[in-house]
Amino acid sequence: MPVAVGRSVDMAATDSRPGRRAQVVSGDPREESLALICQVWSMNVFGGRDPHSVSCWLTDMDGVLVREERAIPGAADFIETLERYGRRFLVLTNNSIFTARDLRARLLASGIDIPEESIWTSALATAQFLADQAQGGSAYVIGEAGLTSALHNAGFILTETDPDYVVLGETRTYSFEAITRAIRLVERGARFIATNPDVTGPSPEGSLPATGSVAALISRATGVQPYFVGKPNPLMMRSALNRIDAHSESTVMVGDRMDTDVIAGIEAGLRTVLVLTGSTRAEQVAGFPYRPTRVVDSIADVVPLIAELAPHEDEELSAD
Repeated sequence: MPVAVGRSVDMAATDSRPGRRAQVVSGDPREESLALICQVWSMNVFGGRDPHSVSCWLTDMDGVLVREERAIPGAADFIETLERYGRRFLVLTNNSIFTARDLRARLLASGIDIPEESIWTSALATAQFLADQAQGGSAYVIGEAGLTSALHNAGFILTETDPDYVVLGETRTYSFEAITRAIRLVERGARFIATNPDVTGPSPEGSLPATGSVAALISRATGVQPYFVGKPNPLMMRSALNRIDAHSESTVMVGDRMDTDVIAGIEAGLRTVLVLTGSTRAEQVAGFPYRPTRVVDSIADVVPLIAELAPHEDEELSAD
């Protein structure tokens, strides 16, 4: 049974507390029945936990807060409300092109004010992972400043000569020469790492080949599969939780993609909210073997949940 079949059934508009009836916009009996089923399912997902116990929030960026560098309505209010209630949060993105500082500037230009330290990219997660694996190692990198600076700051030497790793990230201009060099280095024994498995990225003109597509090309040529660090790998989620000292049972993940954001949240033990302003459409949700905790139209519908799911005062005191 799908969580929602369309925008007229909105999980953010249902009250999952016992004894409360789901609210349905259209009044269609079939949709009311579906909403009630969703209400019961949502209560089961909480697993008996108090729904008023979310102290930390993780959110995707593209498709949730911004679309083609324009703020999605409600995005600025979402961040402002998190800060007003003192909730810890982190913005996650598989985009490895830009540094956190660059992304902060781009978000600010769209009207969303997010501190640099509250942005966690697949490039930063990859650099942290590799530093934990081989501190002071070397890497041949296909990528841009977001990835190269993260690896450099993690103590890695960037080289084309016998590197420990080939690290593939996103770039606007994939070079045939660079890809050929990466193939040969992997054939010689360099370990193959990629920032994320996304096969395409958005542009005003349509889809662009992304990291996952180029990784498939290198894998096909070498027979070696990369280790993907970014979403949906729970490793990225765990590194994000650790960064803000969050616990899975009191954290929610907000995203626009079932195949990255939602599954990454579920596998990390988080409750999840799917917004319908990005990649996954409402009618596609039923095709996945897993479900988000809630489905809402946009990030604007998540804003009231910050207060609704806030910890009780005694919980916050005990946490302190």
